[in-house]
Amino acid sequence: MVERVIKLPDVGEGVAEAELVEWHVKIGDLVREDALIATVMTDKATVEIPSPVEGEIVWLCAEVGDLVAVGSDLVRLKVPGDETIAAAPDATEPPMAGDRTVGSATSVRQTIVAIDDLAKRTAAATSPRATAANLSDRATASGWVAGRAPRAEGEKPIAAPAVRLRAREAGIDLRQVPGTGPAGRIMHEDLDAFFAKGPTMGRAPGLQAKTAVTDIKMVGLRRKIAEKVATAYSRIPHITYVEEVDVTALEALRATLNREKRPDQPKLTLIPFLIRAVVLAVAEQPRLNALFDDEAGVVHQHTGVHIGIAAQTALGLMVPVVRHAEARDLWDCAAEVTRLAETAKAGTANRDDLIGSTITITSLGAMGGLVTTPIINHPEVTIVGVNKIVVRPVWDQGAFVPRKMMNLSSSFDHRVVDGWDAANFVQRIKALLEEPALLFMEG
Repeated sequence: MVERVIKLPDVGEGVAEAELVEWHVKIGDLVREDALIATVMTDKATVEIPSPVEGEIVWLCAEVGDLVAVGSDLVRLKVPGDETIAAAPDATEPPMAGDRTVGSATSVRQTIVAIDDLAKRTAAATSPRATAANLSDRATASGWVAGRAPRAEGEKPIAAPAVRLRAREAGIDLRQVPGTGPAGRIMHEDLDAFFAKGPTMGRAPGLQAKTAVTDIKMVGLRRKIAEKVATAYSRIPHITYVEEVDVTALEALRATLNREKRPDQPKLTLIPFLIRAVVLAVAEQPRLNALFDDEAGVVHQHTGVHIGIAAQTALGLMVPVVRHAEARDLWDCAAEVTRLAETAKAGTANRDDLIGSTITITSLGAMGGLVTTPIINHPEVTIVGVNKIVVRPVWDQGAFVPRKMMNLSSSFDHRVVDGWDAANFVQRIKALLEEPALLFMEG
């Protein structure tokens, strides 16, 4: 056996280091060629690293969340071969500077003996000659007490990869299996004893106090979100303005358009209407469609309206961008929002989809609450927050009538936007949404 070193490749665009955000393997795993080893993230992209060879993982370079330099050792594997083979790499695989031989005739023989011993023990553990009575005795001898887990909450079980694989395939939580090996190691025989006891063996009756504490390191997208939000909140003096909007007519129009739309047209949500309203509102107040470089003291006011749409994904909050919303009609806005939402949730959004916004819309949909205080997407100066739509009684000409009402919670950078301008901006959006025919008027 020889040791093969896989280095972090050049991920492009002049990146010198990348953050390790996920290991797809652990020490002891057997990996096939082209199987994923790790996922790394730069400021520009997330990159998956495959294995160029088949072998056993014997060393990992870092923990999740650490920064790894391009060209440094990423993992080491044991691969079949000897010193002669290692010295003459495959013509289709470029030689790697980190390749080195660690095996000898003695170590190879030891490896063969160890594998043979493991095979014998596995065969013995699964032999039909093992009786249920013997397995039950083994569980009792290990110190098992009915109704109580064999180890403290949070204590990690010790087991060989083959045992872990067998337990995983059987749907068994190894924390519930008593181990009789050295230092409490779980053996194949212990799994058989656990199976003999039945599925209720690991259940604890009644309520139990939980004392475990899980430490979760902030890595990858979650860390970048935390950094960006902290920067925005600490550097931008926010002013938040809340106004209620009667969207009864808008919702009726939306239902009609969805009912009459062509098969090739996307379903309309509230967001495309809000995009149109924001475009028309910033045409009257262009300084709200801007980026503020507070270090240089310069406000970059944009004529193109690039609207970021905050989207929740399995990985965390992303803000894909509808570019040049001022040049899109309602249906085009809807199609682009749908495309961006799908790519963000699937994790396939490219870099261009996620940068370059000049103003942001954020919505929690049906969970939007009555009022929110959205944090501005730095270095922008405006964010428009959408709260949920509810039917409320509204006083109208001497009587209460049911109306569909929605609050807008919008935040502004008070260094750039005065309260009066913020209020005028929101009031303009309110007027456009309450009289949706205005959304279709050309400026």
